[in-house]
Amino acid sequence: MEISTSVLSVEEENSPHTFYRLEVAHTDYFHIDVMDGKFVERDTVELMQKYADNLKNITNIPLDVHLMVQDVKKYIDIFSSCNPRNLYFHIEAMKDKKQVLEMIKYIKDLNCKVGLVISPETNASEIYEYLPYIHNVLVMTVVPGKGGQDLIPDTIDKIREIRKYAKENDIDIEIEADGGINISNIKMIKDAGADIAVVGSYIINSKDYKYTISKLKEI
Repeated sequence: MEISTSVLSVEEENSPHTFYRLEVAHTDYFHIDVMDGKFVERDTVELMQKYADNLKNITNIPLDVHLMVQDVKKYIDIFSSCNPRNLYFHIEAMKDKKQVLEMIKYIKDLNCKVGLVISPETNASEIYEYLPYIHNVLVMTVVPGKGGQDLIPDTIDKIREIRKYAKENDIDIEIEADGGINISNIKMIKDAGADIAVVGSYIINSKDYKYTISKLKEI
């Protein structure tokens, strides 16, 4: 199980030191949560742009940019400059299949991997037809837009369904889970078929990042 640390709850004044501690602790990825105040209530665009720009210049750890926004293309253009490993967008932000496929191609043309995100209210079957064209599915295990929420148990079944479908159809895809993940539930995430866990406040609020991340990885 790889760990992608969300920097959403990192305090700005301590951010350089926190980023250094996370790198030393061997996080696999930095997860950038971009919210526009429209698709979700919170607006983190300015702060996440600052964090992404800073991280691009101080670390070789890959960045994953999760766009919780209405105008997906606008924010792809903004955040592609930080050379992310993955750019994720929500299927719920798209009006139809044509737009989903156009956005997938647009991201690929920028030499980024494509991640498609589904929120808790979206059925897993809604993304099946897109799996052959993308690199990653990000399953939201909490309601998008807020940090520190408890994991919604039903979302684990969604991970299991996507993994089963991908295996049956010989589709090579990463599955990532995001929200409310900690040491008590990460095994359920892994057993359901997830490859990567996005963990934020559970790591950031811990005293020893290296110990916390190593424990999460070894489950």
